[in-house]
Amino acid sequence: MSYDEPLRLPAAAIPDDCRDWTAGRAANWSAALPSRWTFLRVRRSIAGAVTTLALCAGAWAAMLGGLWPFVAAGFAVYVLWVLARPELVWAGAPALLLGLAVQASSLPWAVTAVGAFVVVASWTAVAVRLRARGTQLAQALEAAGDGTAQVPAAHAPVRRGRFLLPLGVVVLVLGVLTGVTANLWGTVDDQRGSWVMAFYLTGLGLTALVSAWLGRHRAVALRRTPAPVLRVLVRDDAQGTTEVYAADDLAAMRPLFTVELTSYDGESDEDDEDDEGEDGGEGGTDSPDAGAGTGAEELERLLDAVDDDVPGPVREAVLFGAPFDGAEVVVLSADEDPDQPPLTEWSAGPVRPLSPSAGMRRIAKEKAREERNRQLERQARESVVDRAPAPVRRWRAGWLDWVAAALLVQWGVWLTWAGFTEAELPSWKLGLATALGLYGAARVPVKLAWRITADRSGLWVTGLRGPRHVPWDDIRSVRRRSFELKLRWRDDDWSVAAPRWAWFERRRGLVHPYDALAAELSAMREDPALRPTGESTTPERGRPLWPLAVVLALVWAAVLVVWG
Repeated sequence: MSYDEPLRLPAAAIPDDCRDWTAGRAANWSAALPSRWTFLRVRRSIAGAVTTLALCAGAWAAMLGGLWPFVAAGFAVYVLWVLARPELVWAGAPALLLGLAVQASSLPWAVTAVGAFVVVASWTAVAVRLRARGTQLAQALEAAGDGTAQVPAAHAPVRRGRFLLPLGVVVLVLGVLTGVTANLWGTVDDQRGSWVMAFYLTGLGLTALVSAWLGRHRAVALRRTPAPVLRVLVRDDAQGTTEVYAADDLAAMRPLFTVELTSYDGESDEDDEDDEGEDGGEGGTDSPDAGAGTGAEELERLLDAVDDDVPGPVREAVLFGAPFDGAEVVVLSADEDPDQPPLTEWSAGPVRPLSPSAGMRRIAKEKAREERNRQLERQARESVVDRAPAPVRRWRAGWLDWVAAALLVQWGVWLTWAGFTEAELPSWKLGLATALGLYGAARVPVKLAWRITADRSGLWVTGLRGPRHVPWDDIRSVRRRSFELKLRWRDDDWSVAAPRWAWFERRRGLVHPYDALAAELSAMREDPALRPTGESTTPERGRPLWPLAVVLALVWAAVLVVWG
């Protein structure tokens, strides 16, 4: 991790009376953060897993224990609110307690007591978290002093909520349709389970709609009047999330909070409008293609930055808006390209504070990950250099991929056995089972028999229709993300997934096959001297995988015929 002198903002871009948010002033702000038991910063994956677990437990209680579907689904949605949308807990907690009280006579007292305790305890934790926001806001305003300024690009369209709004409508409609069709299920337990899912989807849809409204409302309020301003340092991490540091934390050792940002290129939009107005007749038909090309290039640039897996440089910035847990902000920062004007970015998500210990752990993990990546690249380069020149290099599925295929098949068999064991399957269930089998027939061959062949012209990647050729110059990145190995090239990508246990790998000093493959291909991509020297033959490139997929599909069809 290299920390050079931060990229500086032009003096003219810094508002008058804008104070530096130094480490000393930021320490008072961090001291106002609530404890970890208030669910201040929960990973999205953990929030999703806990919510799913609550939904499964609620559905089980509704189908076997007689719990009302509304209460069962409401508890799962309430868990999501506690972890990700605490503003809604004030409405959800009383409603859940009322539902438990009304149904208390028909439930075991232990279930009612445990449910009420969980609701009250989480409500208390959220109350502490929300109350701490006021103290954070006061500390931020004190640090800013009298420094205020109008938000830059205040005329720009408010994009906050544009994704969540249609998503909420779609999920809400799905919830209504699930409720309307709940009585089509064969058994009473299935009908109750369907009602649980209907209420859950409805709750998710309403959550998305309220979240969109809250984000948009706060973004609009930030534009109306001059906002407090603070001088800070920012940096984009390897995943593209913006980290905000104190103005004197030149080494970027402790981020204060993180926030997802999005930029608005008003000049490009205005240029497009001017072009549309000036061009006429046949000339106007070229503008959409040019705009599409520019948009595609910008998307490729952003994907390249994310796949680079290296944090960006530390940049000087001005923070518009007082930061606190859940706040909306605007960041005016120095562009990574010194020839470009300052970059204005709006928050696309809420401010997520980091305690001092959490911030230092985050940086330590980033340093460890970068050191591991450098070590893998060094090992891959050494292995390629030390190896005798080969005309062709090949990689293929190994035992981890076979385990992944077995797990996929096991999951499909279990799901089919659990949901489709009736003597006479309804037509919609038969169609769902057919779709599930076709998906497995398309995915299992790739997991079992994928192959990547490298020669001097590029890579050959196997697929259902046969090997695809990817020239070296078209390759954008080869990365292992979580369980997935992803190869991305111009206008397309390819991926495969296999189990991974990061803790065990670190403990034993093991290297995942995907990490080794990604490091070696990345070294070849960057240094042409390390690439193979010959041309691969047709057998070396691999065969089409569709025959195996057809066989698996026919086997599944035979099973359904015998079963039906």
